[in-house]
Amino acid sequence: MIKAVIFDLDGTLINSLEDIAYSVNCALKDFGYNKRSVEEIRTFVGNGADMLIKRALPKEGQKDFEKVFNAYRSFYKQNLCTRTNAYSGVYRLLDALKNSGIKTAVVTNKNDDDAKYIVNKLFGSRIDAVVGADLSKRKKKPDPEPVLLALSMLSTDKKDAYYIGDSETDIDTAKNTGMNCIGCSWGFRDRNVLSDCIFVADKPEDIFTFIMTQK
Repeated sequence: MIKAVIFDLDGTLINSLEDIAYSVNCALKDFGYNKRSVEEIRTFVGNGADMLIKRALPKEGQKDFEKVFNAYRSFYKQNLCTRTNAYSGVYRLLDALKNSGIKTAVVTNKNDDDAKYIVNKLFGSRIDAVVGADLSKRKKKPDPEPVLLALSMLSTDKKDAYYIGDSETDIDTAKNTGMNCIGCSWGFRDRNVLSDCIFVADKPEDIFTFIMTQK
């Protein structure tokens, strides 16, 4: 019986790409580097802000990583929810899960403070727990540590939960944790990367329908 679901955040519950791209390009511009397209930045997201900036910088710009990274963090702090919104159908999904007694958590490689701010602002009590990236306390996805922490916060065993995400990192995270992964085709990756998922949803409502067949 499914008792909980663990969601990725960016590309799964929220479309944050415009705010991320804007902040990346402001940081690149400040240090004289060419802007990246939104489509390029879409492929850079998923392994945390440090990898995002390393991928956005050209090879010769890696020497400026720390400065560009800090600039990005500053710009993004000011734009966490400027253009960011929940995907259509996500609120209905979360409400349906809660009404069915299924607990919810977010596990993301987004900075822990930023993740908690966004989730609280956009979802409030619809989400029961949030675990973001904080390397002083734990490893990032695809390491299982943050997911296991979220499961502990929900008092749920991994065999009674699904992990839900949109990327290769999410699939690897689920595998490393020993969980089944539901893929989201509307996210930041192409549908073909989700072939190892137990189920691929084309809209949020599909997730609830699938989970109800597994109870």
